Amino acid sequence: MHQSSGRWRLGLSLSLVTVFLWGVLPLALTVTLQELDVYTVIWFRFLTSFLLLAIYLLFQQQLPTLEQLRATSWQLLVVATIFLAANYFLFMQGLALTAPANAEVIIQLSSVLLSFGGLVIFHERYTLSQWLGVAVLTLGFALFFHAQLANLITAKGEYLLGSGLIVFGAIAWAIYALSQKQLLQSLSSAKIMLIIYGGCALLFTPLAKINTIFTLDIFYFSILLFCALNTFIAYGAFAESLVHWQASRVGAVLALAPIITLISSWLMSVIAPNIISPENISLVGVTGAFLVVIGSISIALGKSS
Repeated sequence: MHQSSGRWRLGLSLSLVTVFLWGVLPLALTVTLQELDVYTVIWFRFLTSFLLLAIYLLFQQQLPTLEQLRATSWQLLVVATIFLAANYFLFMQGLALTAPANAEVIIQLSSVLLSFGGLVIFHERYTLSQWLGVAVLTLGFALFFHAQLANLITAKGEYLLGSGLIVFGAIAWAIYALSQKQLLQSLSSAKIMLIIYGGCALLFTPLAKINTIFTLDIFYFSILLFCALNTFIAYGAFAESLVHWQASRVGAVLALAPIITLISSWLMSVIAPNIISPENISLVGVTGAFLVVIGSISIALGKSS
C-alpha cells in the first residue's frame, strides 16, 4: 500500500488550495450551464487540463515512459478514469437540477467516504481527539446546512433527482480518489492525472457539442476557461497532497469547501444579484460553520496513533 511522505505541512497547504478552488467552482459551473450543456463543459475542462499538463510535463521532461506505464496497474487507471468521469457527469447534472450550496453540501459525502476509505483500505488510524473532531464536524454540518437538509426532505421532482445524482457522484469520486492514491506507488501524481484527463476527454468527445463553444461571448467563455483552469490546478494540488499526507486527513480538510461556496455565493449575490441568489445565514448557520472549521482542524492536525 502507498505510504505518505510525511510532509504534512505541504499536504495541508495543497489541500487548502483545493478547498478554495472547489468551493468557488459550483458558482462558475452554474453560470456556464446557462449557455452550454453538461457534456460540452466537462469535455472542455478535461481537454484543457490534459493539454496544459502535457505541455508542462514535456518542458520538464517528465512525460511517462513506456517502462513506467508497463509497471502501472492499468486496471486501477481504468477504474480511476471511469469513476472520475462519472463524478463529473453526475455532479454537473445534479447541479443543473438543484443549486450551488445544496450541491456542495451533498458532495461532501465524498470527503467522508475518502476519510473512512483511508482508515479501512490504507489502515490509517484516528486518535480519540480525531474521532471527537469527526463528531464536531458532523454536528457543524447538520447545523450549517439545516435549511438545505430541510429542502431535501420536502423536495420533489427535479430538485430531489438532482440531489440523488450528486450522492452517486460523491461515491464515484471517493472510488476515484482511493484508486489515485494507490496508483502513486508506480507513477507521480502529475503523470497519473495526465492519463486520467486524456481518458476522460476521450470519453466525452462523442457527446460534446464543440461548435457551441465558439458561439460564447467573452464573459461566458472566460467563466468556462476559469472552470477548466480550476480543474487543472485543483486536481493537481489534490493529487499531490495525497503524496505527502494521509487520505483520511486530506478528506477532512476538503470538508471545508461548502463554507467557501456559501461565502462566494454571498459575495456574488452582492456583486451580481441577477446571476446568483443571495444566501441567508442564520446565527445557527454561523455556529455550524465554526464547528465545521474546528472539527476539520482537529481531524487534520491531530497526531497519529
